[in-house]
Amino acid sequence: MESWWSALVGGGRWSRPAVRRWTADLLLWVTTAAPIGYAGVTPPHSGHATALTVGALLLLAVAVAVSRRWPVAALVVAVLGSLLDGNFLFAIPVFSYLTGRRSATAVPAAVAFGVLAAGGTVLNLGLFGTGAATWFLLASVLLFAGVFPWLVGRYRRQQAVLADAGRRHAEARDRERRGTAERIRLRERARIAQEMHDSLGHDLSLIALRAAALEVAGDLAPRHRVAAGELRASVAAATERLHGIIGVLREPDGAASTRPAGESVAELVDGAREAGVAVRLDGADALTRLPPMAAHAAHRVVREALTNAARYAPGAAVTVVLTRDGDQVEVAVVNAPPPAGPLPGPPSTGSGLLALTERVRLAGGALAAGHRDGGGFAVCARLPVTGRPEADAFPPPEGDLLQAPDRWPAAGGQPGEGPGEAERRLRDAHRRVRRSLLTALGAPVGLALVLALVYYPVATAGTVLDDGAFARMPVGAARAELTGLPRRQLDPPAGTARPGCEHYTDGNFPLAQPTWRLCFVEGRLVSKERIDG
Repeated sequence: MESWWSALVGGGRWSRPAVRRWTADLLLWVTTAAPIGYAGVTPPHSGHATALTVGALLLLAVAVAVSRRWPVAALVVAVLGSLLDGNFLFAIPVFSYLTGRRSATAVPAAVAFGVLAAGGTVLNLGLFGTGAATWFLLASVLLFAGVFPWLVGRYRRQQAVLADAGRRHAEARDRERRGTAERIRLRERARIAQEMHDSLGHDLSLIALRAAALEVAGDLAPRHRVAAGELRASVAAATERLHGIIGVLREPDGAASTRPAGESVAELVDGAREAGVAVRLDGADALTRLPPMAAHAAHRVVREALTNAARYAPGAAVTVVLTRDGDQVEVAVVNAPPPAGPLPGPPSTGSGLLALTERVRLAGGALAAGHRDGGGFAVCARLPVTGRPEADAFPPPEGDLLQAPDRWPAAGGQPGEGPGEAERRLRDAHRRVRRSLLTALGAPVGLALVLALVYYPVATAGTVLDDGAFARMPVGAARAELTGLPRRQLDPPAGTARPGCEHYTDGNFPLAQPTWRLCFVEGRLVSKERIDG
């Protein structure tokens, strides 16, 4: 019989992700409940205190339970719980961070913080009669224990969104890369089919012509003339079928091939030399008696490499080396760095080399292309001499330039998105993360400044004693004779209260702490001093 745990996480009602969520919530409750529970079990004990502790723990459990679905509500419960038990202060930063991490938008939490700040101000200053210093302290707690952790959570969420957008972007680039390669391969196969169509069509036409000559020969037996006629008709029908099957692969707007029929690699090199390319050919005899596919591929490798050299390395010396080694032939085209640098223009996308790779692969060979260590560029192909093997005889060489990701054009985002849309989504994600980081760093400072600007006028109104007035107050003078004495006093610093002493501030920003102490006996000033610290 399966254990209860196996039934729970396997075939039972809960899945493993659900168990992980419940475990994380339990740990969250235990962590945030520890300060409340510790204070509750610390002596002395009373029935009222125990009931408050139990109620606080249950309220915290409610906040944890709703924190995934309604994170803002969980935060509000934690803040209100601080009215029941001050140890909820340790839970507020945790729920604030989780609110920023789990909320899709910032508006609900911003509204909640605004309502809490306004409601707390009305209750403390209006209903409870709390002093300005206490109000400032509570507002600072809300700022640094609530708003700041929430901003950090928002930043972490934006980071996760950016990472996810980057991952989707990379996956889309890979899909687009594979799609581009596949389109180029299909286009090259169609071009090969066109060439084979032209070549086979020409050969079949010659066969039909010879069969027609036999059909009208006078010295041929009648039955042989009938067989020749049938052969001619069969060849003509085969030619039509070839035209119908392969001819549909022709690109409607594709340019006709400019390659002269039967042109050899040596003739191709001579033509490039006449056009001004400094090219040298070694081993021209290595391509004799090659299969048609391999011969076509070798010619295409040399032609494409010479074209690229003329385009991207003008004036550079080019060497074409043909080498025969047993059952394979190697075609290498190497160009030196351009003397005056490459011509200005758009960068190469590598589609020509991709098409060349597909042509060489279909001929049973392999192709490698890339920049040389000393400068320049090299294209090297290996082709079979005896025809295409049953399987690819030559795996792609290591370091194939076409496999380098930076050689591919940028592409799109998630499935169904175009390249421009994916780039826009990634830029937007970067922008949101930068904005969240600036907000997380600047918002607490700005809010603290706003709080100080609100608190300072309230705290200093009628309590400021300037330095000159303090210096002019003589000891022994009657209180009614003192000039510049503020109309309102400040509460003394904790633990420093003295009978008959009054406290005033010099207006220090932003806290307006007590600065001067004036002590009176029977209405006369007996001492005055500056309070340090």
